[in-house]
Amino acid sequence: MKKTLLLLTLGIMAFLTGCASVPMASMEADQEAKKFTLPSNDANIYLYRNESMGGAVSMTVSLDGRMAGNTGPKTYFLWRVAPGKHEIASHTENTAKIVIDTKAGNNYYVWQEVKMGMWAARSQLHKVSKEQGQKAVNECKLANSKL
Repeated sequence: MKKTLLLLTLGIMAFLTGCASVPMASMEADQEAKKFTLPSNDANIYLYRNESMGGAVSMTVSLDGRMAGNTGPKTYFLWRVAPGKHEIASHTENTAKIVIDTKAGNNYYVWQEVKMGMWAARSQLHKVSKEQGQKAVNECKLANSKL
């Protein structure tokens, strides 16, 4: 019984700390994005996933109803958007959504938090401060977005 419990626990830990592979941007694009340059007529939205939990699972993300791609552990997206409201959705066991009302010349930061679900990983989206967002993005690598 103890061996079965130990093997089950190790299997769950491996699943939660494994590493999902997602298409990555170049190192140069990552370095440029981390300058946090403010666009003059548009806004930037950074969506990041800086946790290792759920690392074996890639999570599909959409922006304004269009599939943007998948995040993995320690990855982020950068989208330049027109001013106005933009809906971000994280499609996991649940569909978490957040609406960001952007203004020109600003950066916005959204944390994609990984949660345990019943059958698969779940997620939650949080708008965070500039300080928290930039610190977390600097811990991550830029993933390729389809947008």
